[in-house]
Amino acid sequence: MPPRKQGPMQKPKNAFGAFKRILSYMAEYKALLLLVVVFIICSSLANVIGTSFLQKIIDNYLTPLIKDSGNAELYRGFMAVLGQMMLVYVIGALCTFGYSRIMLNISTKTLFKIRTDLFTHMETLPIKYFDTHTHGDIMSLYTNDTDTLRQMISQSIPELCRSLISIVIVLSSMIIMSPMLTVIAILCNLLKIYVSGKIAGQSRKFFIERQRSLGDVNGYIEEMINGQKVVQVFCHEEKAKEKFDEKNENLFSAASTADKLANMMMPVIANIGQITYVFMAILGGALAINGAFGLTLGTIVSFLQLTRNLNMPI
Repeated sequence: MPPRKQGPMQKPKNAFGAFKRILSYMAEYKALLLLVVVFIICSSLANVIGTSFLQKIIDNYLTPLIKDSGNAELYRGFMAVLGQMMLVYVIGALCTFGYSRIMLNISTKTLFKIRTDLFTHMETLPIKYFDTHTHGDIMSLYTNDTDTLRQMISQSIPELCRSLISIVIVLSSMIIMSPMLTVIAILCNLLKIYVSGKIAGQSRKFFIERQRSLGDVNGYIEEMINGQKVVQVFCHEEKAKEKFDEKNENLFSAASTADKLANMMMPVIANIGQITYVFMAILGGALAINGAFGLTLGTIVSFLQLTRNLNMPI
């Protein structure tokens, strides 16, 4: 039984238009999405506020305690600030749990509607469509592709929103602490954005090819299983195996290259971030020692932590 001819690979549609269409499926959850945004803002604020406590702890308590270790009032103030810092982080953790839980529910319900519309639309398609597309390729739309959508809705969209909000809040705090060091940090992060954009641009086309190849392999397997008796009657086993090996090799090549590029991004970005952190520590420490720009040890420690916080969203 010869496999059906697979339909031509379509060019990926406009990403922004596809994203707007996905958002239209989530339109009825506007109230929950607004709550998610509120939780994300609170989580990001808690992270920055908790980091700013380091400046107060070091400058107002630890440094004076080094000179006057027997001051009971300083100890009480120190413990009170630690309690406030812990409370802020607990609130941030609860907000993170809250928006993650809400987005998980939204993504599940959204995928339910997408699959329902997908099946309803499939029922209206002409027979020609099923003659030019393998059953496995069609099944891949319901399983692999929709699961990728689920991951995007439940993880990528809230993470993108959180990243943008965090960048604005963290940069605002950094500018208040030290405008000069902030300019240097921004330049270093622009380099990271450029590098990550280059890597992501290369990996995108291989991820698209991986999804197409996955549907092709699934379709071919489905055809061979359904026609297994015919394959054996006409002694077509070796030819079928050769063709499967070819399709499987294409899937392996696309998936391997896509994963290599994707896995390369984090180490490259992390290393640039570590170099930035060391450079900022050396420069900030030198300025603090010389008393330049009113920088203190607590300010430098808080600023370096904010620099780390800025790395993660990017």
